[in-house]
Amino acid sequence: MISRKELLFQVVLHVIVLLFFSFDKHEGGIDIDRAIFLLFYSAATVIITYFLMPKYLYKKKYWQFFIAFGLVVTVVILLEELVLEPLMFPNTKRGTSFPGVYLSLLGVLPVMTILSGCKFGWDALQKQAEIDELQSTIQESELQFLRSQINPHFLFNNLNNLYSYALQNSPKTPEIILEMSGVLRYMLYESKEQFVPLKKELEHLDNFIKLYKLQIESRGHVNFKTSNINGGHRIAPLILIVFVENAFKHSQSGQSSDIEIDISIKMEGSVLEFRCKNNFEVVPSLDTVAKGIGLQNVQKRLQLLYPNKHRLEIKEENKSYNVYLRLELEKA
Repeated sequence: MISRKELLFQVVLHVIVLLFFSFDKHEGGIDIDRAIFLLFYSAATVIITYFLMPKYLYKKKYWQFFIAFGLVVTVVILLEELVLEPLMFPNTKRGTSFPGVYLSLLGVLPVMTILSGCKFGWDALQKQAEIDELQSTIQESELQFLRSQINPHFLFNNLNNLYSYALQNSPKTPEIILEMSGVLRYMLYESKEQFVPLKKELEHLDNFIKLYKLQIESRGHVNFKTSNINGGHRIAPLILIVFVENAFKHSQSGQSSDIEIDISIKMEGSVLEFRCKNNFEVVPSLDTVAKGIGLQNVQKRLQLLYPNKHRLEIKEENKSYNVYLRLELEKA
């Protein structure tokens, strides 16, 4: 089924080719006889573009296509020399003689090649548009899958902590449940967009940090500061939270005191700089940050959402992890 756009394109293309090849510069007008032949070539080209190309060329049956193309050209030349010219130029040399294969091809091939080539170009553009749309759909599906993994990862880590507090009948258990519900609400309902306002994401991050600070209590210090944050930019949701979660997870594992976690975020123009540093005690059975499932997830999301617009550095030195992330954000 031909779309309206393609139909309009073909009509305009055929009119332009007709006017170009039928214009007689000596007479200063359209040569009617030449225009009739061009219409005949144009009709023959429809067979090539809408039958032979889909049936053979696009299915990579190249030999069949070129043979069929040659047959169509041969039939066009024969009909032109044996039917059209005798009818249009009776009792003349043109109507009764054959000018030769070369001259016949010189009249037929340029027009048919131009029309067929433009149709091929149109189909190529449409196919590329379909590929781009498919890639966009695949990318969005992959992002949705990666983002959906964050909720179970978050629940898995926090339900264990909540269970231990519940066993101890800790008075902080209701507060932890309340903070968890707020964080989950954001994850499930407010972070479905590909990008969210930066301020909203940082508010969520602040609540997330408060939730984990309840678990540390007097065992250490957590510093979180922001600077030069404005409301004019957007960020992919739940990007920064993975690094913060890893910092708390690895600081608490095997370490009962002197926990130090420093988190800072600042803006310079449209560039966000995120730094997260935490100390830790070496535990052989514990995965490092670089091997964590959450980090693999966020690295993949960064590649999809910020290609050539981010820099991520993770260093382990002197029993501390240092994460640096630089993002070029979009304006809201």
